[in-house]
Amino acid sequence: MPPVPTLQSPLLSKLAGVRHAFFTRNGGVSQGVYGSLNVGVGSKDDPAAVQENRARAAAALGVQTDALLTCYQIHSTIAVGADAPFPERPQADGVVTGTPDLACGALSADCAPILFADPEARVVAACHAGWKGALGGIVESTVAQMQVQGARRERIVAAVGPCISQASYEVGEEFRDRFVGESAGADRFFVPGRPGKHQFDLPGFVLSRIAESGIVQSEWIGRDTCAEEALFFSNRRVVLRGEADYGRLLSAILLTR
Repeated sequence: MPPVPTLQSPLLSKLAGVRHAFFTRNGGVSQGVYGSLNVGVGSKDDPAAVQENRARAAAALGVQTDALLTCYQIHSTIAVGADAPFPERPQADGVVTGTPDLACGALSADCAPILFADPEARVVAACHAGWKGALGGIVESTVAQMQVQGARRERIVAAVGPCISQASYEVGEEFRDRFVGESAGADRFFVPGRPGKHQFDLPGFVLSRIAESGIVQSEWIGRDTCAEEALFFSNRRVVLRGEADYGRLLSAILLTR
């Protein structure tokens, strides 16, 4: 079996004792719109294929399949701590651990997956930040949960994985007005688009929330899930085409022994 392809964050790659991966849609067994590395348990894909894909991703990370910790994501601001495999998926959008060989994972298909690490405190985390979670405070909740486990904001390194870019993310006036009304200075993340429309910079907004959380080292790896069909699943692309469902990408991070 060929290796499962992954993308890396230059910032996170420099950290000792930390392993991470931003998986693409390639390297799995799913068929059709889910082709091929769909790890979304909540999708309508064949469950056996999803489990095989998760097993392949876990193997690529060097962990057991049950040590790949992903949540039942609900676009919330809830982040949970973990020191063992989940008996069942918690309803949350962030997961934090200080236990080696447990992989914190986030699923996405346009939303921003964020991986965090404090290599000195030996705490890592992953969260799923769509526009609703990012605006509501999932970044802040995840960082706070890391602090509970001994992390310090000034030491945390964060990387935003593949997500929809500003060029692909058209929104209406009501969407922009909500952001500007709830987040000071948010207007800088919108540029004019078609009449009555704007283009929203999700990765830029997420990076601003990371910086406002006191994290001084962060980056977006610069990949657009909507535009790069050969590499990524995309909810927006599916909606534009009127397709029924879509696969989910995995981003994950862990402490090594």
